Amino acid sequence: MGRAYEVRKASIQKTGAAKSKLYSMYAREIYQAAKTGGTELESNASLKRLVERAKKEQVPSDIIKRAIDKVNSGADESYTSARYELFGPSGSTVIVDCLTDNVNRSVSSIRAVLNKCHVKMGAIGSVAYMYEHLCIVGFKGMDAEQALEVMIDAGVDVDDIEENNGLTVIYADPTNLFEIKEAINNKIPNVEFEMDEIVMLPKEKITLAGEELDTFKKLLTMLDDVEDVQHVYHNVEL
Repeated sequence: MGRAYEVRKASIQKTGAAKSKLYSMYAREIYQAAKTGGTELESNASLKRLVERAKKEQVPSDIIKRAIDKVNSGADESYTSARYELFGPSGSTVIVDCLTDNVNRSVSSIRAVLNKCHVKMGAIGSVAYMYEHLCIVGFKGMDAEQALEVMIDAGVDVDDIEENNGLTVIYADPTNLFEIKEAINNKIPNVEFEMDEIVMLPKEKITLAGEELDTFKKLLTMLDDVEDVQHVYHNVEL
């Protein structure tokens, strides 16, 4: 218990630039999911999940529709997933996931941030092994013990279940995400999933202070401003 769930969320939408970044992020992910698995939500679980999350984050319906319609119209955009593993001050680590139509632009933008924050880029796998790749499903209406019984009855393996302020959170292998949601939904029809993520969680977290903490926060802010950055995970207690 007590994994201290922490994953990068979209920036608070205080500015037009922040909204634009959020909308662009979802438009790319939705387009890619529709292109890969089809444009029908009921037959493409990944697309359905993305659309649900986008609506929760108040992404306009026309942006969601346009992203799906691109696939139906035969538009052929090509996006590539890229991951960068970073070493920050005093043992801090960062994983940056991008979805881009220009890898050279992505890596150039990331390196520009690293140079300004005096952070180093590691080789593939140099940071990822210190993280767990998990899905996280959070909901209300069932305690941890009841949720465990539901998972056992459904034959779904989970890594951990915890409760926090009335919210029950299940951690499991990402391949079990849809089975977990289906099992919960069968017990609580129309349940609202307050957490529905596939993330990288650090096995251990560290604390920074003073100038190092300021530098790390600057790093996160600058990464958030990079167009191609989709998700940022780190091991720093904030």
